[in-house]
Amino acid sequence: MRTSYFVVSLDFELHWGRFDKVPLAGNERYYLQARDAVPRLCSEFEAHGIAATWAAVGMLFAENREELDVYAPAEKPRYHDTRFSAYHWLEGKNVDKRMLFAPDLIAEVLRTPGQEIGSHTFAHYYTREPGHCAATFRADLQAAKRIAGDKFGIKLESLVFPRNQYDAEAIAVAGEEGFTTVRSNPEDWYWKNPHEEQLIKKVFRTGDTVFPLGKKTSYASSVGLHCGLDSPLYVPASRFFRPYQNVLPLLNRWKIERIKREMTRAAQQGEIYHLWWHPHNHGHHFEESFAELRVILDHYQYLHDTLGMVSVGMRGLRNELELLK
Repeated sequence: MRTSYFVVSLDFELHWGRFDKVPLAGNERYYLQARDAVPRLCSEFEAHGIAATWAAVGMLFAENREELDVYAPAEKPRYHDTRFSAYHWLEGKNVDKRMLFAPDLIAEVLRTPGQEIGSHTFAHYYTREPGHCAATFRADLQAAKRIAGDKFGIKLESLVFPRNQYDAEAIAVAGEEGFTTVRSNPEDWYWKNPHEEQLIKKVFRTGDTVFPLGKKTSYASSVGLHCGLDSPLYVPASRFFRPYQNVLPLLNRWKIERIKREMTRAAQQGEIYHLWWHPHNHGHHFEESFAELRVILDHYQYLHDTLGMVSVGMRGLRNELELLK
């Protein structure tokens, strides 16, 4: 029987992932809870034997604004709409550094067995927004690699594109900069071209959380995961683990049961199942959120014990598939 794999990836951002969407003022408690979620996630992962990739925004590695400026690239993105620029947003702001900087939490992740620090670009860079160019994207990735290497002695190999925006050119640049693994989007139409957001896409993505509206979420390791010769390995996302919500509690149960069924099918068929979310998704309903996560991780342990499912991060999956060649 083919080995099945449970892949976990986390988009580790704090406010860098939301600066262009929601105000920081009024959300401070949310981010403090998100910070508390990181050591809790590390503890749960270690207890359940979970390997995971934490795709961290490079700015999080800095201690403060001054250190961020040291590592920021000289060539910054020139978006036509400046609200998409983290640098533009930061200008003139005096912000509690706990909302933006987290080298202590990155160190906590690195101390936890089985965890990989990947990249979510340096400045939450959008590769499909007008004004983007390959040169500034390359400079951004180089800055992310530099701060990770200088501060923690690590080589970034896995990349998650902010807002899941990417194209062939961005993939090529990532490969040239040494990234060997990237997370790609599901094949369903409502996940394609995420920079062209539409209400109907949001409705279908949300509905698919509990009802089967799209294609099968797991996939075989024999699928052509490479996006080209000498280019990174695609690791398609299977499911976004949506946050707990208290409006319709029954939907939470349906969401969890759906994930468990998908994991079981992947384990039975020797396939790959890739679950992703953000640490800040635990910022509301903290205990209820972690109770849900434990149900999923307990189910992984059951599938590991009964069907041999293996937990890997994105780089770990690449290593496993290379051994199968």
